[in-house]
Amino acid sequence: MESFLAFFENLSSGQKLGWIFVCLFVSWLFEAGLPLFQLNYKKWRHAGRNLIFLGTSVLINLLFGVATVGIFLWLGTSNFGFLNMIDLPVWAELLIAVMWLDFTAQYIAHVMLHKFSWMWKFHMVHHSDTHVDATTGTRHHPGDYFIREIYALVAIILSGMPVAFYLVYRVASIFFTYFSHANVYMPESIDKVISWVFITPNMHKFHHHFERPWTDSNFGNIFSFWDRAFGTLVYDDPRKVKYGLDVLEDETSSDVIYQFKLPFDKSVKTDY
Repeated sequence: MESFLAFFENLSSGQKLGWIFVCLFVSWLFEAGLPLFQLNYKKWRHAGRNLIFLGTSVLINLLFGVATVGIFLWLGTSNFGFLNMIDLPVWAELLIAVMWLDFTAQYIAHVMLHKFSWMWKFHMVHHSDTHVDATTGTRHHPGDYFIREIYALVAIILSGMPVAFYLVYRVASIFFTYFSHANVYMPESIDKVISWVFITPNMHKFHHHFERPWTDSNFGNIFSFWDRAFGTLVYDDPRKVKYGLDVLEDETSSDVIYQFKLPFDKSVKTDY
C-alpha cells in the first residue's frame, strides 16, 4: 500500500494531464462503438470548444495546488481532522477519504450549484451543451470550477487527509467524469448492477435533460450512494433525454464567448 500511495504522491503535472487525455481517448473509443445517440455534430470542433474550458480548469487547479502545499504540510504535523482521530488500516482510511471527498466536493457542491441562483448561473455553462459526450466533462465555467475547488479544500482540512489520498481521489474522479458523460449506451442488465455502487453513463444522462425534474437529479460523480440516500436518484431509459437548457437557445451552446459571459447576463432566467 505504501508503494501504491507513493506512486500517486509523486505524480507530475504532465502525468496528471496525460491521464485526462487517456480517459478522453478511451471514452471516444466506446462512443464510436456503443453510442447512446447518433449525434449530428462536428465532434472535433465540439471537443475544441469544450477543451477551452479544460484549459481554465487546469490553470485553477495549478493555482490551488500551489495554495494547498502549505495546508498539506500543516495537516501532516498538526494531527488535525477526523482521519487523525481513528486508527484503521491504510486502505480503509483511503476509502473513507475518497468517499468523503466524493460526498462533499462532488455531491454536496453539485447540489449547491443547482440550489443557489448565483451558483447555478455558473453551472448553466456545463448544462448548456446540446451534444453531451465525454468532452462535456471538461466544460466548466471558471467560476463553477473554483466553487468546487473550495469545497474540496474544506473537505481536505476537515478530514486531515494526506496528499496521496487526495490524488487517488482526483485520478478516480477524472475517470468517472469522462466515463459518465460519454455518449455510450450500457445494456440495462449491466448498467443496473454497476449503478448500485457507481455512477454510470445511463444514470448521469438524466442530469443533462433540458428541464426539471430530471435536471435536479443524479448529482453524484463516483458513487451512487448519495443520490440513493438523499432521494435524488432517477432511473429510466436514457434515450428519453433531450440535452440543453429550456431557458437558453440551443445555438448558444457553441458560442464560447457567450458561455463565458453567461453567468453575468441578467437577462437569462434561472427559475430559482
